[in-house]
Amino acid sequence: MEHEITGHSRKVYKLWKSQDISPWKKVKEIGIEVLIIVFAVSFAAFLERQREHSSEQKEVHAFLNGLKTDLTNDIREMESDKKSYIGAAKAFRYLTSLPPGQKLNPDSLRKHQGYILNTTGLVPNDGRYQGFKSSGKLSTIENEELQNTILDLYQEDLPNLISSTNLYTKRKEVLFAYLFDTMKRNPDGSNNMPDLLITDKAYNISITLSFTQEVIDRYDSAISKSKKIITAIEREQQ
Repeated sequence: MEHEITGHSRKVYKLWKSQDISPWKKVKEIGIEVLIIVFAVSFAAFLERQREHSSEQKEVHAFLNGLKTDLTNDIREMESDKKSYIGAAKAFRYLTSLPPGQKLNPDSLRKHQGYILNTTGLVPNDGRYQGFKSSGKLSTIENEELQNTILDLYQEDLPNLISSTNLYTKRKEVLFAYLFDTMKRNPDGSNNMPDLLITDKAYNISITLSFTQEVIDRYDSAISKSKKIITAIEREQQ
């Protein structure tokens, strides 16, 4: 294409310098050559845009495929995390439901102990998203609704969820610090944790830990948004 444009440009120059044709014919033939050059340049630019667009969409396709895998894994983790917070709510409601002075039921403590003493938080598989975003390529996703939903998930839903779980973990760490500072061993090898969990201080901390609905709601929102994105990706690739 560049060779042809150069050839027509030379022809225009020769026509302009020629003394063998009339001015009117010279203008006419130069005009034709200029139109050919303009068309050739425009067509070359069109082909380049098409090539770039095709390359961009291949990258988008690969990104969306990978994102679907990331979100599938995140959904699995979020659903497991959500169950942990449901279990935590039940555990701390049990602790705070006991009348003052009543001992913990050993079977109930064994049932709830894992939820009392663990922490749960999402670590999203967001490296692919962050890389695509930082390269400025999110705008190449032509489906604007899908693009906006992806942005909503990673810029609002997931940060809100992580903020909530971090705050909950900090409240739980207050309980951990109290237990670790005051726990003592018994001669039989057990410890006094069951007694500590029914103290007034543990009760006051446990009251705050029994409220997990905000965290659960934010897990539900992130799970729902993730599933919506996966459905949209699958529809795009049909």
